[in-house]
Amino acid sequence: MTATLLRGRLLSFVRRPEGIDDTGSYRYESDGGLLIEDGKIAAIGDYAEVRRNAPADAEEIDHRPHLILPGFIDTHVHFPQMQVIGAYAANLLEWLHTYTFPEECRFVEPPHAARIARHFYDEMIRHGTTTAAAYCSVHKASADAYFAEALRRNMCMIGGKVMMDRNAPQGLLDTPEMGYGETRAVIEEWHGRGRNHVAITPRFAITSTPAQMEATALLAREFPDLHIQTHLSENDEEIRYTAELYPDAIDYTDVYARYGLLGPKSLFGHCIHLSEREADAMSEAGAVAVHCPTSNLFLGSGLFPLKSLVRRDKPVRIGIATDVGGGTSYSMLKTLDETYKIQQLLGERLNPFESFYHMTLGNAEAVSLADRIGTLEPGTDADLVVLDAAVTPAMALRMEIVRSLADELFLLQTLGDDRAVRETYVAGKAMKAGL
Repeated sequence: MTATLLRGRLLSFVRRPEGIDDTGSYRYESDGGLLIEDGKIAAIGDYAEVRRNAPADAEEIDHRPHLILPGFIDTHVHFPQMQVIGAYAANLLEWLHTYTFPEECRFVEPPHAARIARHFYDEMIRHGTTTAAAYCSVHKASADAYFAEALRRNMCMIGGKVMMDRNAPQGLLDTPEMGYGETRAVIEEWHGRGRNHVAITPRFAITSTPAQMEATALLAREFPDLHIQTHLSENDEEIRYTAELYPDAIDYTDVYARYGLLGPKSLFGHCIHLSEREADAMSEAGAVAVHCPTSNLFLGSGLFPLKSLVRRDKPVRIGIATDVGGGTSYSMLKTLDETYKIQQLLGERLNPFESFYHMTLGNAEAVSLADRIGTLEPGTDADLVVLDAAVTPAMALRMEIVRSLADELFLLQTLGDDRAVRETYVAGKAMKAGL
């Protein structure tokens, strides 16, 4: 048995904070000890107490004065879009057809998919993200590359081969039969292997015919424990086009409901323009609305009503995500900074404890993996991030007068990026230093 003892300031959430003074929502140790054994958290508490009960030969790593938190979780990202991040376009559909679809066509080549997968995981680790829910391309080779790299690094990752059989270039189209068969093959080859989780992934209703949606529904019935991920209500033009393609549906959300795709492990990217009926349907099904702030701002899609969805009589579950490459940063710190600004524009407040809850336990709950990741609870996987709030000259100057944990977290969120991530641990192994 291998044991490692980390020393530092420990922060982990036990539930969503009700306000900035809700100290019962999190656990904080000013001089904490975190014992890791065989990739899992074995003990947490005051350093002296954990040290006293730790194996005598445990390797000790002192991260003081930095913060140690659960690794960040990204609930919606497109790994084939790394080379189109920051591409100039007016809106979602123009951006897809001008940049994204041509780029994704390249993922038919296994060497290209493997190369981008390596870069993708490097960026995840660099920015402190230890779990992500990612869309691959339509090609099985892209999913194979994605999961092979996750296995090599022992990371807990969710992903799926995209299914799309219309309204895209020929090189990005499968068929209902091919989408079903290749998704089944990906499930059989990769789901449960290492820490991999395969998601059923129809890109969105515009790019799937009713026949393909039927094939997706069949997969959902055959594999009821798998995640489902797709897009919903990102911009007005998309919503109108979906209504034309599915005239019998009540609304956009109803398209997915008709095929049995609305459930507690369903991750719907964007959900900016939901009607009250749609929000009720999402709530009743336990489905997750995934907020992608940097993407929504970059493409001019709209302002996500996070607070309104959470406090309604039928609350909607929320995830928060980078959505690279429509999103403009791999950093969950930057992502929550933009989340804060959007809520400001809507006349709402998002306090820093809420932000860090969303990056960790909140997103773990959104992907239904809070029993494994997202906290520092004993028995969970030792996926961790070490944060330095004084890493740049500007941050160090601000830190001179920071007197509270809330202010330190807000500084990290507002000015932090990959430089603030001192180390990223995956299943107890330090990964960033080797990049």
